[in-house]
Amino acid sequence: MANSKQARKRARQAENRRVLKASQRSMVRTYIKRVIKAINTGDHGKAMEEFKVMQPVVDRIADKDVLSKKKAARLKSRLNKRIKALAA
Repeated sequence: MANSKQARKRARQAENRRVLKASQRSMVRTYIKRVIKAINTGDHGKAMEEFKVMQPVVDRIADKDVLSKKKAARLKSRLNKRIKALAA
């Protein structure tokens, strides 16, 4: 347990940050699941629509360092690749 006043504050801040980031990660996963669900049903239009909604959310969360920018790029790239395969 933290002993100094500064350490107690840092522990409080870390806990608040952890809770906030967990919520944001969960939100991103939900958007990703929507895109995957649309891909699995084979509906290209719906998948593109969901992807366009998901993309700025993932970018915003990556800017806040909840996800790394590289992971966000990888997610978007892989999902976009799957959507393009639907159209072919």
